[in-house]
Amino acid sequence: MILRTRKSWFASLLMCVAALVHGSAPDEPVLRAREAFAAGDRVSLARSLEASRGHVLEPYVEYWYLRQRLDEVDATQIEAFLGRYEGDLLAERLRGDWLKLLAGRGQWERFDREFPKLVQPDRELDCHRLERALSLDEPGALEQARMAWLDEVDFPASCNPVLDRLVGAGRVGREELWQRLRRLLENRRVAAAGELAARLPAGEAPDLRTLKAIAADPRQYLRHVKPNFAANRRGREMVMDALARLAAADPRAAAVVFEPFKARLSPAERAYVYGQLGWQGALRHLPEALAWYKAADDVEMGEEQLAWKARAALRASDWRALRAILEAMPQRLAVQPVWIYWLGRAQLALGRRNEAQRLFEGIAGSPDFYGNLADEELGRPLAVPVHAAAAGAGEIEAVAELPGMRRALELFRLDLRIEAVRQWNWMLRGRGDRFLLAAAELARSRELFDRAIFTAERTTAEHDYRLRFLAPFREYVEPQLKSLDLDDAWVYGLMRQESRFVMSARSSSGARGLMQLMPSTAKWVARRIGLKDFTMAQANDTGVNVLLGTSYLRMVLDGLENHPVLASAAYNAGPGRARRWRDAQPIEGAIWVETIPITETRRYVKKVMSNSLYYDALFNGRPRSLKQRLGVIPAASANGGAG
Repeated sequence: MILRTRKSWFASLLMCVAALVHGSAPDEPVLRAREAFAAGDRVSLARSLEASRGHVLEPYVEYWYLRQRLDEVDATQIEAFLGRYEGDLLAERLRGDWLKLLAGRGQWERFDREFPKLVQPDRELDCHRLERALSLDEPGALEQARMAWLDEVDFPASCNPVLDRLVGAGRVGREELWQRLRRLLENRRVAAAGELAARLPAGEAPDLRTLKAIAADPRQYLRHVKPNFAANRRGREMVMDALARLAAADPRAAAVVFEPFKARLSPAERAYVYGQLGWQGALRHLPEALAWYKAADDVEMGEEQLAWKARAALRASDWRALRAILEAMPQRLAVQPVWIYWLGRAQLALGRRNEAQRLFEGIAGSPDFYGNLADEELGRPLAVPVHAAAAGAGEIEAVAELPGMRRALELFRLDLRIEAVRQWNWMLRGRGDRFLLAAAELARSRELFDRAIFTAERTTAEHDYRLRFLAPFREYVEPQLKSLDLDDAWVYGLMRQESRFVMSARSSSGARGLMQLMPSTAKWVARRIGLKDFTMAQANDTGVNVLLGTSYLRMVLDGLENHPVLASAAYNAGPGRARRWRDAQPIEGAIWVETIPITETRRYVKKVMSNSLYYDALFNGRPRSLKQRLGVIPAASANGGAG
C-alpha cells in the first residue's frame, strides 16, 4: 500500500513537472483519451475529457468525445463545438462526421444548412449531396451524377441510391453498366462487380460465385466453359473476363488460349481482349504488345491502359506510333507533363523541331522530372531560384502562436503523427509565401524535416530551396559517403524520397528509419559488413541506419554496373526486378524510367533523380544535367545478364 502510494505520488510529480515545462495541463489525460477513442471506451474518454481541461489539445479530446457519442449527443453540443472552432480542422472533421449521420437519418434540412460550410467533402458526402440534389430535381443533378459515376472506379455505399436513380431515369444504360463491370473486374473489384451486376437486366447478370471462380482460376474456367457460351452477353463477357485474368498472369499464354474463342466473339469483343493482351504485354515489355494494341483498334480503354499503349511505343522507340497514340489521347491525359514531354520528343525525332519546342516550353521551368528534361531540351541549365529573405523571428513566432499551429506542434511532441500532419497541413491552406516560409523554418527548427520540406514546396513566388531540399544528419552521412565513394547529391535525393528525414518513419511493409530499411535487408547487410549482435532495434538509431542504408546502396550499385538509375529502382523494388526490366539492347535512361512497370517505383525513381539535381546545385554549385545522370541503361546481357 505504501509502495503504491509512493509510485502514485512520483507519477503525479512527473506530470506536474511536464506541465510546467510545456506550459499546459499534464499530457497523460490526452494520451489516455486517444487510446480510449481508438478502443471505443466511452467511459474512459469521458473521464479523460475532464482531466484534460486547460491542455492545448483539449479541443482534440472534446472532438474524440463528441465523435464517439455522435449518435446520442444533442445537436446543440455539436453546433457549439463547431462555433468555437469554426475554420479549424476539428470543426471540418466533426461537421463531415455529423453530415453523414444526418444523411443516414434523412435529416436533410439540417444537412442542407451544414453542407455548404464544409471545405473538403469526401466521396461519401459528395454522393449524399447528389442524392439530395436528385431528390429535389435540381437542374443538372442527373448529368453531374452520371459524370461522377463514369469517372470513378471505387464508390462507397452512399453512392448506391445515386446509381439507382441514374438507372431508373435511363441515364445509365445496359451498355454503360457492362462497361463499368469490366472496369471493376479489371481492377480486381469482384465484390463490387457482383453488386453492380444485380442492376443488369434479368437473366443477363453474372452471379458472384462465377465471378469469384474466374478470379481464382481463369484457365480452369475456360477449360470447362459450355459450348454455347456465346449465345448470350453474359457467357461472352465471362470468357472475356477469364481471358483478361489469364493475360494478367501470362499474356503469351493467354494469346494462345484466345485463338479458339475468337470466332465466337464479336469484333468489338475481340478488340477488348486484344486491348487486355496489349496492356499486360506492355507491362512486361513484350515486343508483341504494340501489335496487340493495334488489333484492339479504337476499343474503349481506361487511363492506365492508354498510358501503357504509349509506353509500349516508347519502349520500342517507335516515334511515329508514339506520336499517333499521344495525339489521340483524351484531353485529361494529353495535358499531363509526361505526355507533353514525350510528344515533344516524338516530334523532334520526326523532324518537327518547332512543334517540339512549343511543347517543351509548356512544361519547362517546373522543378520536377519532366520539367527538368524539358529545360535541357531547350538548352537551359538547371538554376536554383534566388533564395527569398529568411523568415524573421517575428514572422516565425506569429505562425507558432496560432491556436491551430500550437495544436499541431503539441501533437508532434506527443508523437501523434497522423493527427499532427493533418493539423499542420490544414493550417497551410490559402497561405501566402511569407507565412509558408516562416512555417517551414519553424518546422526545421523543431526538426520536423518532412513538414519543412512539404511547406517550403508550396511557395509560388518567393522560394527557399535550402528548405525544400534540406540535408540534415550530415555528421552521420558524409563520413559514409566518403568511405563508400557515393555521390552525395544522389544519396540525399534518395533519402529525401524515402523518409523526408523522419527518423521514426515506418512503412506499412515494415521498412524503418531514415533510409527505410526492411528488416531482412538490414540483417543481411549487417552480416555482410560484420556488424555483430545486430538487432532491428538498432536500425532506429540514426548512425546505424545510415551505416546500413549506405552500405546497401554501395552493394546495389556494385551489382548493377554502378548505374544510379538501376540502383534507385533496386532500392525501391529489389535488385532482381531492376535486372529483369532491362532489355537485350541498351536503352535511354529516361525511356527505361518511364517504362518501369510498378507505378510506385516509376514515380520514386523520377523523384530521386530530379532531387539529385537540386542537391547537386546546392552542394556543388554546378549540377550535372538530368540526362547525364540518367545516361543509358546497359543491355541485360552485359556483365552478368538479366539475373
